[in-house]
Amino acid sequence: MQLPNILKIVSKRLASKGFKAIVIGGSIRDHFLKLPIKDYDIEVFGLDSIDELENILREYGKVSLVGKSFGVLKFTYNRETYDFSCPRVERKISKGHRGFSVTCLKNATFKEASLRRDFTINSMGFDIENREFLDPFCGKFDMQNRLLRHINTKSFIEDPLRVYRAIQFSARFNYTLSKSTFKLCQEMVRDNLLDELPQQRVYIEFQKLLLKAQKPSIGFNLMEELGILRYFPELNLDTLPSLDIMAKYRVGDNRRDLTLSFAILCSNLELESAKSFLYRLTNEHKFIDSILIYIKYHNLLDKFYNRKLDRDIRKLSTKIDIKEFILFEKILNLDNSSNKIDWLEERAKELNVYNNPLKPLLRGKDLIELGLTPSKDFRRLLKVVFKAQLNGRVSTYNEAMEFLKSYLVNYKQLKNNAKITIK
Repeated sequence: MQLPNILKIVSKRLASKGFKAIVIGGSIRDHFLKLPIKDYDIEVFGLDSIDELENILREYGKVSLVGKSFGVLKFTYNRETYDFSCPRVERKISKGHRGFSVTCLKNATFKEASLRRDFTINSMGFDIENREFLDPFCGKFDMQNRLLRHINTKSFIEDPLRVYRAIQFSARFNYTLSKSTFKLCQEMVRDNLLDELPQQRVYIEFQKLLLKAQKPSIGFNLMEELGILRYFPELNLDTLPSLDIMAKYRVGDNRRDLTLSFAILCSNLELESAKSFLYRLTNEHKFIDSILIYIKYHNLLDKFYNRKLDRDIRKLSTKIDIKEFILFEKILNLDNSSNKIDWLEERAKELNVYNNPLKPLLRGKDLIELGLTPSKDFRRLLKVVFKAQLNGRVSTYNEAMEFLKSYLVNYKQLKNNAKITIK
């Protein structure tokens, strides 16, 4: 397994003190899946306390103590950050994802430490000094059989978010939940254990499902089977085939990809229902508005097509990226052609608003060139000219200037009814 050189250096330093560094978690899983490894987590065995680890790491880079109370240190070297931890036991002492008491275990074996992990595919390790893979719960075997299996029922139940993790992992890797894990997740939902989960943590799992799964439908169908959709009564799963098509059009821009994915998922909902669902996941108002605008104009597309007014298309370009909106419509149409989508695409290109919004021909400086003194009336005048643009009355700078000059002759609402002198 290829590792950043700094991890080898730190491992040797730890070994000189009698400690053992083992790479754990998702990086091992992704290694066997032949996926890019973005994050490395290292567990250090034999420590008396997390302070010993902190002192050694500080010899090589910066150490953040944000997660120290949870037995985790964030180590940064050359702008790359790695999570270092000690084997620990977490005891549930109160409700919520922070309701744990954490104790470091000096003499724990790798197998004992791995009992606290969620699934077998995430329980493997790599001993850096011995260059040896560790697999106490047969995670590699489960990967070969495309099976998602939990490790320890007691620790699994203590963090209900693991039900959502089971969903997004199943969808991302196209794995099947083991019968025992499926039953356990079902029981946790039935017993209302998911009620205490913070909105943000659930939203992060939705993001992973929509941004990483090649077939997000697997996750949403699993939600339905497990009974989770009772938390999202607005959802209608008729859009899942389109959601799977959307996965092929992701470009790596998380904001853009999430916007389109959520818009497709909610496209068959009324605006208020879509809004209610989205606010169950996040309070990012601007982001939610950017999703709802797709649904609004999806519902207006038939009206636009029947009227076939250029004004509608120009105005649409000021509200939404028409190129992305057309992609959204094509995906909903399961990539098939339709008259209304083809018409919109062709006409938007002819009006030069397919890739960019309609831009105002005039700005405040142009009004000053006409001899106007800057005032609150500028906004009103510019709005009048832009409305003429939307209606197709003007399409060039010169036409806009002539239109404004003509308009000013009859304009009677300037401050103090001042007479305007046009240069």
